Amino acid sequence: MTPEQHNKYLALSHLVYGGLFLLLAVVMLLFFTVMMGMGSGAPNGPPFFLFVFVWLFIGVIYGAMTVPSLIAGYGLLKRKKWAKTASIIAGVLAGMSFPVGTAVCVYTFWFLFSEPGKVVYDKSVYALPSGRQAWAAHDATAQRENQYVPPQSPPDWR
Repeated sequence: MTPEQHNKYLALSHLVYGGLFLLLAVVMLLFFTVMMGMGSGAPNGPPFFLFVFVWLFIGVIYGAMTVPSLIAGYGLLKRKKWAKTASIIAGVLAGMSFPVGTAVCVYTFWFLFSEPGKVVYDKSVYALPSGRQAWAAHDATAQRENQYVPPQSPPDWR
């Protein structure tokens, strides 16, 4: 496979992982909302602010696990300069959820730190060639070479 294909598959794997984790977060928050509704009516039930606190806690944890993968997938698809850094961060966070996240983490590290990843994301910065530049020369010979010379007039055919 070409490095571009690996980049595309890595982006899709981050997006799929982020989508699955987002779906799991929505299901967990819906479940907890239903439990909050059932438990708040009980006379000896836990206080309402505890449910709100736990709901926010779950949302923040799942958001911290989901958002970096979605951002990394987008950056990889669009080949942004920051995509490599975002993918490393998302790969580390994805590595904590076994088995899908671990697979995404391993594929991310394999691609970004191997030769195909370096071909895509570690392009050298273009520099000016060494030596004296024509635009920087201030001697008289360089100025004479750049002087305007009018074209010859055509012959008179009358």
